[in-house]
Amino acid sequence: MKKVFGVLLLVLTITSCQQSQKIGYVDNSVLINDYQEKKDVEAKLQAKIAAYEKRRDSLSQAFQLEVQEAEVKSRRMSQSNLQKLQQELQQKNQVISQRLQFEQQQIAQESQAKNDSLIEKIRAFVKDYGKTNGYSFILGSNEAGSVMYGIEESDLTQKVLEALNAAYKKK
Repeated sequence: MKKVFGVLLLVLTITSCQQSQKIGYVDNSVLINDYQEKKDVEAKLQAKIAAYEKRRDSLSQAFQLEVQEAEVKSRRMSQSNLQKLQQELQQKNQVISQRLQFEQQQIAQESQAKNDSLIEKIRAFVKDYGKTNGYSFILGSNEAGSVMYGIEESDLTQKVLEALNAAYKKK
């Protein structure tokens, strides 16, 4: 009886040590680029960029007209008035450039913040997906080659992407 119990204990120990771990991987770039929320965020940012470009072009055209008018007036001005006019135009150009640069930086910062937020959401989602579906590891594949090879059955990219987009649509 002791021998049977010992053998049974040995078999249970060996099989418990040899439990296979469930491993999968996702293609990071596909997951991020095909995520619907990212597409929606990009569309909103493109609208802001288009509005910025429209304002920039409008300000530039208005300033160019002002410069042309100043050139016409400058023919009849004294040297001191001409210098004042040139300084005013330079200051105005500087103010416009600073304003446009500030707006451009605001858009870039917003874009970076939203991208960072999206990446964090995706990471958290993949983590929860892995826990829920019993994965020991879910690796990320990218152009740098973090996953050099994986069998198709271990590629979770489409499954995770579909679940991620479904969760986004629920919001």
